[in-house]
Amino acid sequence: MSLVEVGFSLQPDAEFLDLLAPVLPEVDYFEVAPETTWRRDEAGRWAPNGFHREFLRLGQVLRKPFVGHAVAGSFGTVGEGDRARQQEWQQRLVLDQRAFAFRWLTDHLGAAVLDGRAVALPIALPMNESMAAVVRARLVALQQVVADVGIENSVFYFLLGDWLDEPAFLTRILQPKHTHLLLDLHNVFTMAENVGVDAERYLAALDCDRVIEIHLSGGSHSDARWLPDGRVLRLDSHDHAVPEPVWRLFERVLPRCRRLRGVTLERMEGTVHGAADVDELRSELRRIREVLRGRS
Repeated sequence: MSLVEVGFSLQPDAEFLDLLAPVLPEVDYFEVAPETTWRRDEAGRWAPNGFHREFLRLGQVLRKPFVGHAVAGSFGTVGEGDRARQQEWQQRLVLDQRAFAFRWLTDHLGAAVLDGRAVALPIALPMNESMAAVVRARLVALQQVVADVGIENSVFYFLLGDWLDEPAFLTRILQPKHTHLLLDLHNVFTMAENVGVDAERYLAALDCDRVIEIHLSGGSHSDARWLPDGRVLRLDSHDHAVPEPVWRLFERVLPRCRRLRGVTLERMEGTVHGAADVDELRSELRRIREVLRGRS
């Protein structure tokens, strides 16, 4: 395996950035969700916000490159009515690419916009060839902005099919050159727990030669009062340490990811509250490097 770098996700939260200032120099790259650096101007167009400037400043001062991880591409949204939104989104990314020079750019598998409205979480797609073709076309179009593009396996709270069919669906999507998979292992762990399937079965069916990046994060569980039957679900909330089962998945799948370029630790804004959280994140970044050294 070639050299694999370790990254960290920057969040649009001044306190988060201040608290983690001692840790940020230790990573190899920063991951940015482009949409967190945008605002609507007086004319209703997307324009840079203050975090656009701050993230660029951090990259320049610390001499760190950027990776893009978008949240609003909504590759599974179809219909002529969505075309203008798609074009505006991609045009804004062109300007961001000039500033950030993303090494690669990914977004989530699913539909994040339905009937012109943004939804809180990606909605699952039918895992058929027609939908695979839709997502493929969106990825190829995005290559006009960034040469290497990809999709992340998402967490869904309802499915249109069997979750264990998703690896084959991803393979059908990722046929064009320079299209990749961002393998989020906490998402795999979360889906496995929620649907009652062994995570190893999912990973065994996955074409890991398509993996360009791995995400590691933690999560929590839903409140039993949320659902009428009292069921508790695992949440992809990025608000706690990486759990040990996810570390084990990382160690097991890593040797199969022969084209891996980066491993990114994720933590959401509002979830770092003091020195203990900072120390925890620093330890996790160092543990990633130890695992990478042990598998190289």
